[in-house]
Amino acid sequence: MFQIDNPSNSFEWMIFLVKKYSNMFIQGTWLTLYIAVIGTILGFVLGYVIGIIQDVKISEGDGIVKKTLIRLLKTIAAVYVEVFRDTPMIVQAMIIYYGIRQMGVNMSPVFAGIFVTLLNTGAYMAETVRAGIGSIEIGQREGAWAMGMSPMKTMFYVVLPQAFKNIVPEMANTFLTNLKMTSVLNVIAVQELFMAAKTVGGNYYKYFEAYLVIAVIYFVLCFAFNKVFNLIEKKMSGKSDYVLAVEYMDNQ
Repeated sequence: MFQIDNPSNSFEWMIFLVKKYSNMFIQGTWLTLYIAVIGTILGFVLGYVIGIIQDVKISEGDGIVKKTLIRLLKTIAAVYVEVFRDTPMIVQAMIIYYGIRQMGVNMSPVFAGIFVTLLNTGAYMAETVRAGIGSIEIGQREGAWAMGMSPMKTMFYVVLPQAFKNIVPEMANTFLTNLKMTSVLNVIAVQELFMAAKTVGGNYYKYFEAYLVIAVIYFVLCFAFNKVFNLIEKKMSGKSDYVLAVEYMDNQ
């Protein structure tokens, strides 16, 4: 039997800390999931909007106002993507949280954490969406236009549904990354999983054991979600044993 009340090695200390501070670890895990899920979903939406803006083409027949507006939106989108892709998330969190508070706006750490995750995800997803849209053959757009569909309808009914299928794997990777990157939000006092381990470890100066506990939790979460995403991706790919009609006719 392990001497849980008087732990003598790292493994026993891990069990002791989990039993004594289970509520803190559970709350930290819940907050980590909450920020990762909400921030990632909103970031996906923002990424799609930015990706579509980046894909908009300026034609010679457009008016000066429309051309100016499109160029302005493209410039804003490009600057936003470069800034958030080229700076660390931990720095973004510090600047956004403390910068906004200096302007007199009372922002909670959790809201700031979601906001940072949203903006960071949006920047990376924008490039993914742009690449996904670019992977769709131009002939499909031209076919839709020939049928009388507007460029906007073509984008939403023809291009984006197909691009979404190509983007799903990267969406899954982004979520798993966000799940782990929430750990940097402890710098703005977000009581997520890493902060819980930091607090628990400080009570007994057993940081190694506390961090091992959350390493196991992170691993289980990422492993489980990765399996779920693999099933979703496999489901969306459809059957792998179908036969093309042309091949079927050739074999007859």
